Amino acid sequence: MADETAAATPGGAARRALPATGWAVLGLLSFGEELSGYDLKKWSDRSLRFFYWSPSFSQIYSELKRLEKAGYAASRMVAQETGTRDKRVYRITGEGMDAVRRWARETPVDPPVLKHGPMLRLWLGHLLEPRQMRELLLRQQEFAEGMRLGAEADAAAAQEEEAWAYPTLTLKWAERYYASERDLAAAMLKDIETLDAPGTTGTDRTP
Repeated sequence: MADETAAATPGGAARRALPATGWAVLGLLSFGEELSGYDLKKWSDRSLRFFYWSPSFSQIYSELKRLEKAGYAASRMVAQETGTRDKRVYRITGEGMDAVRRWARETPVDPPVLKHGPMLRLWLGHLLEPRQMRELLLRQQEFAEGMRLGAEADAAAAQEEEAWAYPTLTLKWAERYYASERDLAAAMLKDIETLDAPGTTGTDRTP
């Protein structure tokens, strides 16, 4: 996890290192709107969660404080209707826009790391009853289809905002990804049926 120490850029300017959550929050602000912590959480739930992760409220507010301290974001209080507490909204600064643009263009992209619970259970399938393995794969199908439908709906909503052209494409990628996860689980169910066919045994298989 990156810390808050300043790192020198080739041009001599100092830039502050941020954890991935910080860059994600700053990236949400880079679309140019003033957003509250609640807005940022809502936006991350409608986009980031489908392909990375959705930070908690505590993580978002922690990163907003860090971004303000770094000079990457600024905030102000906005009056609300009578009887409602004023809310604080955040915007990206010019320095913040330069930093997140530089991060997106220059920072090496980490390869995706697969941590797949159903696959791990499938690997240990010799310890499960066939019924348990089938139920697990059916749940994986249902989960993947639910995520696919969510990504499809949010992609359709994002199309209404011209500034969200690339997030829309990312959501379409997520939609296709979860469709493939759904179909892979279905294929695994067929493979399990083959293993359970007469004349095959699963208890003496080694990894």
